[in-house]
Amino acid sequence: MQPQIYFCHFQSTCSCVKKGAFEIYMRTSKKQIEVSGTLSFKKTDKDYLGSDRIALLENIDEYGSINKAAKLVGISYKTAWDSINAMNNLSEKPLFIRTAGGKSGGGTILTAEGKELVRKYRLIQREHEKFLTNLEDKMLDVDVNNLYRFLERVSTKVSTRNSFIGKVVKIIKGETKSEVTMAVQGGGRIIAIITTESVEKLSIHEGSYVYAIIKANSVIIGSDEGDIKVSISNRLPGKIVSLTRNIVTTDVIVELSGGNMISAVIPNACAESLELKEGERVLAMFNAASVILGTD
Repeated sequence: MQPQIYFCHFQSTCSCVKKGAFEIYMRTSKKQIEVSGTLSFKKTDKDYLGSDRIALLENIDEYGSINKAAKLVGISYKTAWDSINAMNNLSEKPLFIRTAGGKSGGGTILTAEGKELVRKYRLIQREHEKFLTNLEDKMLDVDVNNLYRFLERVSTKVSTRNSFIGKVVKIIKGETKSEVTMAVQGGGRIIAIITTESVEKLSIHEGSYVYAIIKANSVIIGSDEGDIKVSISNRLPGKIVSLTRNIVTTDVIVELSGGNMISAVIPNACAESLELKEGERVLAMFNAASVILGTD
């Protein structure tokens, strides 16, 4: 499975219908608007994964029993059996196998595919939670009456996998080009080179908050060993947490030192020559000119 999250037009409840989907619910308090959400996946327009099904798989993996797992997540044995069968039918490889015999009469265990499915879901769920947290931080001073206008602005900024929010800490202005350095939430800095006209039009100044957007195919993956000398302004250290090989390219997800995630799409030949593997320390690199900045 190669899940993707598609961010679409926001309403008070928003859902998408590709392989990835999420819903956002908003409730207001005296202090701020709080944001919470759920993460679910569809496959061939059928429910595939959700937090309840993942919890069921995790408990099956731990206890080896569908019956016990069902009780722990608060559903009937039949519902649990129907759920894992539905997931199994939609999966390219079996997610679980039944074992027979023994004093306990056998049980159920997850396959390697099942374990990997749970791991990837939890990885994407963490990214989803970070997105909601960043969104909530931006909404601290939003007037409820202007909520929909705010959401419409934000929705235009999350159509790419690599979207970061940060505070501008330095600006070097030139006649036609300017260099903007931003401190990213969670740690690290990103340098962007944009036109001086854009700096002025967007009212970017030291202390202001901006969005940095980097296309995944602009991110270069390199070794984190030794002193690499390359003419690239942005070199962010991190650890590979996911590798997904496609026909021509490999999707690489790197967890940066501050906890943010960045995605890269590189040719399969490059991934093979670098002998990339999960858990490996790498540098996620991209040119300052590849960074797109945006503001509210």
